Amino acid sequence: MGFLGKLFGKKSEKRKGPGQEPENWDAIVYDRNTVDFQDGEQRGRYVTGCLEQIAEASREMHLLAGEYSLVTGYLTDIEEIEGLPSEETEDLECIARRLLVMEQERERYQGKKNRMRDADYYRMRDQEAEVQEGIRKMQESEEYGQLVKEDLKRLDRERHAYEYRRAELDNMLNNFRGMAVIFLAALAACFLMLLVLQFVFEMNTQVGYLLAAGAAVVAVVVLWIKYTDAEGEKRKVNQAINRLILVQNKVKIRYVNNRNLTDYLYMKYNVDSAGTLAKRWRRYLQEKEERKEYAEAAAKLEYYQKQLVAKMSNYHIANPGRWASKPGALLDKREMVEMRHELIQRRQSLRSQLDYNNGIAETARREIQDLKEQYPMYATEIEEMVKHHNGMVQVDM
Repeated sequence: MGFLGKLFGKKSEKRKGPGQEPENWDAIVYDRNTVDFQDGEQRGRYVTGCLEQIAEASREMHLLAGEYSLVTGYLTDIEEIEGLPSEETEDLECIARRLLVMEQERERYQGKKNRMRDADYYRMRDQEAEVQEGIRKMQESEEYGQLVKEDLKRLDRERHAYEYRRAELDNMLNNFRGMAVIFLAALAACFLMLLVLQFVFEMNTQVGYLLAAGAAVVAVVVLWIKYTDAEGEKRKVNQAINRLILVQNKVKIRYVNNRNLTDYLYMKYNVDSAGTLAKRWRRYLQEKEERKEYAEAAAKLEYYQKQLVAKMSNYHIANPGRWASKPGALLDKREMVEMRHELIQRRQSLRSQLDYNNGIAETARREIQDLKEQYPMYATEIEEMVKHHNGMVQVDM
């Protein structure tokens, strides 16, 4: 579009300034408006961003699949137990009842105040092999989450600053258009006045024509230079915003996945922070030493636990050892319901994470496919980028 066309063309759309719209860090933004797809560098960066999102989501789904399978196995065990014949159930309840009696007998020895609650102790014991690793993961997740959050805040501030500058440039360009209208109107008025002086009053207005034309040329040149500079700066601002959006998309995926991981670890260990879990772990170690004093009761308890595990090993139960610390669930249906509810919540949390990452990957795939359809002249190049990226990182397309 020519210079005058730009001056008198459609006014630039006003964009929201900083702070006018809350940022959703869960959402992945695909904004092609600021991408020049005829520019190979911008086109390649945009497609690479989509492929990196697919790879990041695929890696996360692979990590989540194992835990999802484990939780599903626990739920399957519950269904197997509830589906046992009545005579088998009675045998299990008999062993579970004796085991529960041993637990109650041991509790009578534990009359010391401020002891760790059995529910917390057994929970920690079930998770003993993974608690220290869980503390480490939780601490890393909390620290990393804080760093990612700060990165997102910084990127938000930077993007809002660019958007604010873009709004200023849009306003400046609109002002230049208005100034052009004023200059041309003034020039027309000047020429009209000179014509009146020349033909009505028969005055010599040649110098006036030259002065008016010279002033118009100077004004147009100055205005064109300022307009061109503003447009060039706006293009650079749009490119900067596009780069920030691509970076934000990658950081958002990390933020959401890290936040989901942190929430899942809190749910898994029933805590609200790594500090709480570390404190509970120290209490557990102390409690474990104290309970060694009750070796006789513990030995009887272990005997019935082994009996229960041996009995449950005869059935199609994937984790019979888990039930050695849950005799109450075999006797009290309400406790079994609570256990199922917790496992369902954990599986739903994992399913939500899997769905989120699958949605990220699928949206990025659709975005790449739509690019190939909208820009068929670059379809082969995009396909080559996908194949090249698949060679380095497994990306299902």
